[in-house]
Amino acid sequence: MSNTSPWLVYALLSAFFAALTAIFAKAGLKNVNSDLATAIRTVIILLMTWGIVLYKKNWRELSSLSTNTWVFLILSSLATGLSWLFYYRALQSGNVSQVSIIDRGSILFVLILSFLFLKEPITPRILAGAALIFAGMIVVTWK
Repeated sequence: MSNTSPWLVYALLSAFFAALTAIFAKAGLKNVNSDLATAIRTVIILLMTWGIVLYKKNWRELSSLSTNTWVFLILSSLATGLSWLFYYRALQSGNVSQVSIIDRGSILFVLILSFLFLKEPITPRILAGAALIFAGMIVVTWK
């Protein structure tokens, strides 16, 4: 794996920790409102990430952020918050395996939106992968 791109390593780590997130969240959602659980999670993430920023002294870059950057970071934050709220609500009443597969269906939305707004190419390989993801979502939700 010495020739592996850093983004691939980070993406695999992200997937692994997303899996742990789902398992730990499902276990922690017993006898607690999903909105409260999301708020607790958010505070912990806030403390953790600001701790890293302060430790690395990245806070100095705040003044150099453009208005455009701020707008998209705010929009991304709002989307993340809504995603977490709905994810926790779904986890509270659904099976973690089914909820997580449907949640990962966000990949399909990413492909469409990245094509429309970021002009990223959609290749036959990407279409094949998207079709498999969609098929997996159908299989999981089929009754």
